[in-house]
Order: sequence, then C-alpha cells, then structure tokens
Amino acid sequence: MDDFSKKIEKKTGVKMDELMKVAQSIKGSDLQDEKSVRKLVRKISKLAGKKVTKEKEDMIVDTLVNNKKKIDSNTISKMLK
Repeated sequence: MDDFSKKIEKKTGVKMDELMKVAQSIKGSDLQDEKSVRKLVRKISKLAGKKVTKEKEDMIVDTLVNNKKKIDSNTISKMLK
C-alpha cells in the first residue's frame, strides 16, 4: 500500500478497499436522483462511523441534486463539520 492510501486510511479510519468499493458504486449512481444520493450518504456515513443528522443529510442531498453550490473538496468539508 502506498503512503497516500495509508494517510487516507489513518485520517478516515476506513480501509482503502472499502473506499474503492464506494467509489465504484458512485460511478454507477445517478447523483441527480434524490433516493440514490440519500442511499450513498447513508452508506458513506455508516462506513466512516459518523452520524449524519437528518438536517445535514438534507443539505448534502439538496446540494448534490440541485447543484445549488459549487461542489469541491472545501464545500464537502464544510458540509461534514
């Protein structure tokens, strides 16, 4: 495993193979479909062991589905705080 993968695992607490599975599932997901996005948010939340409130889930879904904000790593980081 390379240093980058180790850093990600250390920071997230999630194994790289699990992250890769999520990445593969995103490739086939319709990020304009609310049900798909909610399922993905819940899956990532469970995988990371982080509770996402209903309000935060709604905000993430709304942002992704309706493209109300520019989506980049800073936007995602702010949503997860």
